[in-house]
Amino acid sequence: MTTSGEVHPAAGYDGLIGWVLGLMERFGEVGVGLAVLFETFIPPIPSEAVLPGAGFLAYEGRMSAVLAWAAATAGALIGAWIWYAIGAALGRERTRRLVGRIPLMEHKDFDVAEKFFQKWGGVAVFVGRCVPLVRSFISIPAGIERMPILKFTAYTVLGSGIWNGIWIGLGYAFGPAIQPILEEWSGVLSNAVVVAILVLMVWFAIVLIRRRLTARKLAAELD
Repeated sequence: MTTSGEVHPAAGYDGLIGWVLGLMERFGEVGVGLAVLFETFIPPIPSEAVLPGAGFLAYEGRMSAVLAWAAATAGALIGAWIWYAIGAALGRERTRRLVGRIPLMEHKDFDVAEKFFQKWGGVAVFVGRCVPLVRSFISIPAGIERMPILKFTAYTVLGSGIWNGIWIGLGYAFGPAIQPILEEWSGVLSNAVVVAILVLMVWFAIVLIRRRLTARKLAAELD
């Protein structure tokens, strides 16, 4: 708390997280986009601890919540495009070696993202935006496999948009109360969001399968 009564989201956070929160305070919505872009390449910066700070700044009237969300989603998309291009240009083995050389990263981080993509395909790009570490590297196997760029972009914008909207919205809704909540419950909230999205995806898959089965049954009856 400053003498003027303003609360600083960066207060109480040291290192990279404190620096990123300070970036948003100094540069507004542009800083939010830069923060998310950095998080794409420095996964130990958790968006769950950063994005609510943008929501809090919007709560105080120091930035627009809508523009902060748009900037965050744009930052996530730019970072995803860069990783996609790296995967497409270097191929699997060279990209895997590159990931292993990034500070605080290991080859297994690449392997987890790759297996996730191989199992779920394009849907993995959407869900992966809500999974720590995976959201940074899910773009790599998409690039290696040359997933259609428009489809990749659509899944990335949708997944990142939902994820960013949730965390910025929490910061806006709770205002000053968000900081102690995040410090204690950020991990639980993050897991709850992932579970909710997975449940929605399962429901969507069930509806789609039922529609196809109904269509096939009608076609068979007509024959």
